[in-house]
Amino acid sequence: MSGFVGIDVSKADFVVAREGVAGSKIYPNSERGCRELLKDLAGSALEIVVLEATGGYERELSATLGGAGLPVAVVNPRQVRDFAKATGQLAKTDQLDAHVLADFAARVRPETRPLASEEQEGLRELLTRQQQLIQMLQAERSRLLQATGRGQQGLRKRIKKHISFLELELKLLDSDMDDMLKRSPIWREKDDLLQSVPGIGDRTAHILLGFLPELGTVSAGEIARLAGLAPLNRDSGTMRGKRRIGGGRPRVRAVLYMATLVATRYNPAVKAWYQRLLAAGKPKKVALVACMRKLLVVLNAMLKTKTPWQAQVALVTT
Repeated sequence: MSGFVGIDVSKADFVVAREGVAGSKIYPNSERGCRELLKDLAGSALEIVVLEATGGYERELSATLGGAGLPVAVVNPRQVRDFAKATGQLAKTDQLDAHVLADFAARVRPETRPLASEEQEGLRELLTRQQQLIQMLQAERSRLLQATGRGQQGLRKRIKKHISFLELELKLLDSDMDDMLKRSPIWREKDDLLQSVPGIGDRTAHILLGFLPELGTVSAGEIARLAGLAPLNRDSGTMRGKRRIGGGRPRVRAVLYMATLVATRYNPAVKAWYQRLLAAGKPKKVALVACMRKLLVVLNAMLKTKTPWQAQVALVTT
């Protein structure tokens, strides 16, 4: 029997298929369903089990399988859909998707990564909720500006009340996040190291800790690739296209962009990198992205060597 398993996950259930094996089986997406699947997979020689990221519905299942020592990979749905189109599978049902995932597992063999710990998942949940609250605050403040005129006084009052509620929720959430980080000596040390860099504030540090846990444990090239800051070739025949960044983790890249933008003004080392690139004729955006990548590589080295920023300045400005 094939050792490549694909699982299509939805809110109510999940469909399991094996590469090269006709048919599939449906399980309820619950603790009982996870136990039943583990029982059915027991004794199988599994190469890899592939699931799509489905907004959180896959978490309990992936945690259960990973906790049982099975090789699990949670992959980007777009990547799987592109694979299905490339192989001529245009129809889409839960059963077909499960078989596509099994074929994807056999042909692509995606890399399995250690599952996030319960504490890591908790931090990510808080960071996700923080982003939601910030977005809601921005939307309500925009509505307040638009609610003009005498007839809008009641509406303005309700919007202001909601804004006050959201601001309080955000403040309480930030406090919970600080408490979580303080309870972990490892996180507290990493947070202090990251915030020792001029331009890196608490929210930037928290997002890096939550969504880039590999920081400080991998090579410079790997950390740049994970963040989507490694330039990709665009060559064909004699044509040499521009190198562009892409992929990776968009939230990490977005927060690094803002941090680097601030650092080009207030961090002497980053400002020197930026000005040197501009003097060499690089466009401003290209120079900024290069500084993002260099800053990330330095942050990776800082956490790896447990060295604060001030000890790095002389090294990175040469």
